[in-house]
Amino acid sequence: MDNEQKRVLLVEDEEHLRRTIKLNLELEGYHVTTASTGIEALEKLNDRRSDVVIMDVMLPGMDGFTIVERIRLAGDVTPVLFLTARNAPADRIRGLKAGDDHLGKPFELEELLLRVAKLLRGGTEPVQSAPVRQFSFGENTVDLETYEARGVGGKRIPLSHREVLLLRLLVERSGQVVSREEILQKVWGYDVYPTTRTVDNFIVSFRKYFESEPRDPQHFINIRGVGYKFVP
Repeated sequence: MDNEQKRVLLVEDEEHLRRTIKLNLELEGYHVTTASTGIEALEKLNDRRSDVVIMDVMLPGMDGFTIVERIRLAGDVTPVLFLTARNAPADRIRGLKAGDDHLGKPFELEELLLRVAKLLRGGTEPVQSAPVRQFSFGENTVDLETYEARGVGGKRIPLSHREVLLLRLLVERSGQVVSREEILQKVWGYDVYPTTRTVDNFIVSFRKYFESEPRDPQHFINIRGVGYKFVP
């Protein structure tokens, strides 16, 4: 492997640890970009390509789990190694669903370097599945790659970026209730945080697009006081 061609995004808010990890990665020949907050990490993930991401979980502004869940929702499958002191089973499961590997703090630098090299070789079995690209339900078809859908009566529907993200979230969680708060966090994020009414308005649009009887929806179901559930 030619490490000089490999780009690592290191996200860690503890300055001493960030500098230590960066130095050791550079000594291995990697090109390293760093971020120290959740918002900065998300900006760098959106602005440039990385071959692997090392992501601390506890970050100011936005936690590492949420950041990776958001980029996965947008179709980014860059390998992610989580660094975390949170070792409760629920945290480990959430991390493995979003990322590809995790390393508990404190850790040995040699182990971190070995895990990074293994991710770059594709030596782990990714836990997250490939992002949904196309799907059908009822008489509807949706293409999340071309931002187009065919709705009730075969009507062609151009989709906005937010609509695509929301549809992907609901479809990937098919049959599960997704709260309005989680939808806002993952689809809109903290930088642009509208009211929960915004989510309701998007669901109203989906019902017009895809339900034969929008007032009696069969696919986009409201769970009163919680959120929404997609039923194929």
